[in-house]
This record gives sequence, C-alpha cells and structure tokens, in this order.
Amino acid sequence: MTNAIGEALSGVREVELTVTGRRTGRQIARPVWFVQDDDNVFLVPVTGSDTQWYKNVQQLPMVELAVDGASLSSSATPITDTRQVEDIVAMFRDKYGPDEFASRYPKHDVAVQVPLG
Repeated sequence: MTNAIGEALSGVREVELTVTGRRTGRQIARPVWFVQDDDNVFLVPVTGSDTQWYKNVQQLPMVELAVDGASLSSSATPITDTRQVEDIVAMFRDKYGPDEFASRYPKHDVAVQVPLG
C-alpha cells in the first residue's frame, strides 16, 4: 500500500472517486463513503447495481481515489457475491452506524473492491 493514501484514509469518512463515463469517456468525480480492510478499499454504491458510477466501473474498471491531497489509480473489481456484499455492508454499518447507512443506502446488492497496493 502506498503510505500517502493509506495515512490519508485513516479517520476520513469519504473519498473522492473518479470513474470514466462509459458513454462519454469523461472523467466523473464524486464523493463516496468507503471502508478499508487491510490493503483494500471497499465501496457500496448508494442505489446498488442501478448506480451510474457502478455501471461505469463494470465497463471501465480503472478508478482513482483521492483524499487530502493523496491519490491512487487502481483497477476496481465489482463484487456481486451475496455473502461478500453482506460482509462489506456490515463493515459500512460498523463505521457509519446502522441507521445512517439504512437511510442513505436503499439498495445494497453489489460492492466494489479497490486494491491499495
């Protein structure tokens, strides 16, 4: 893991995710919540598999994560396995609180893994 991004993620609630638009080819950035587990960052799209940035990642998996001046370009892997998604959702509930997670994430059928190293 690169130290700069690893240190920058500590204690932060969101990162800026940049994806490439599957139709436009443009870079699209947006703040997203995340959880970190070892050398991976996991993302849960707010509206699950219906989320536009998730659909972009499915077609063009290169993403950039940025926080506090540190950034990392990496290949993202969509996760559709129900058990894996449930484990990641549990980490989100632990980090952000079950009520806040439930109020912001109406559908959580998929997740995305971004390796940091």
